[in-house]
Amino acid sequence: MSAFAADALAGKVILVTGGAGAIGAACVESAERAGAVVVAADLPSATPRPGREVLPLDVTFTASVDALVARVLEEHGRLDGAVNVAGVGGPSARLHEYADVDWSRVLGVNLDGLFRCLRAEVRAMLAHPAGPVAGRGRSVVNISSVTGHVGHPGAAAYSASKHAVEGLTRSAALEYAGDGIRVNSVVPGFIGTELLHSRRTEAEVAALASLHAVDRLGTAEEVAAVVTFLLSDAAAFVTGSSQAVDGGFLAGRLPPSG
Repeated sequence: MSAFAADALAGKVILVTGGAGAIGAACVESAERAGAVVVAADLPSATPRPGREVLPLDVTFTASVDALVARVLEEHGRLDGAVNVAGVGGPSARLHEYADVDWSRVLGVNLDGLFRCLRAEVRAMLAHPAGPVAGRGRSVVNISSVTGHVGHPGAAAYSASKHAVEGLTRSAALEYAGDGIRVNSVVPGFIGTELLHSRRTEAEVAALASLHAVDRLGTAEEVAAVVTFLLSDAAAFVTGSSQAVDGGFLAGRLPPSG
């Protein structure tokens, strides 16, 4: 259950890309509980949660992104906030083993795709009046990763793409602060999704959990709570920031002494 007041996002129109995945779906539900009108979008092949409408979106195509944002404007008249979650992990391989096609796919979705979404979202925000429900301005939240701040052996493409997302977020925040558009990133640690557990042994999951100071994996709902805060007017003085939701991962946990 979200800790936010029922009206924290009352009446605001929020778009969530990657809305069928664990973090995306949690962001959709958290924003709805806070009163927002939420549009979720994901690949046509994605499986949404029961009872949830998810519009088709392929972030690797400009036409798909622009059509989605145009539909939001047509149906709701404006866009007050957006959460860019859509992303892929890519294969686990050392750099010298990485194929061009795999590198291009990871960067094409995680960086180029996010750029297309952010561009379309900002254009919509600039072109259509916010109205009183937008409060102090609009907000875009980009989902990054702890690997956007540190290296990750076997995931050079993913780490490079998330480092780039951090730079893109800060640059956009500076460019559009004067237009009342805030842009921030949220930086999850390792989140205990069904997908993560399905791809790892219990020992591997435990090893990942031990990298966090709190000695556990995070939840999608914990990430969504911070996203909802950044979408709300309570975060009106927050832009260009990188908000870690990582259980102390980036603090640099040291091994036990003794």
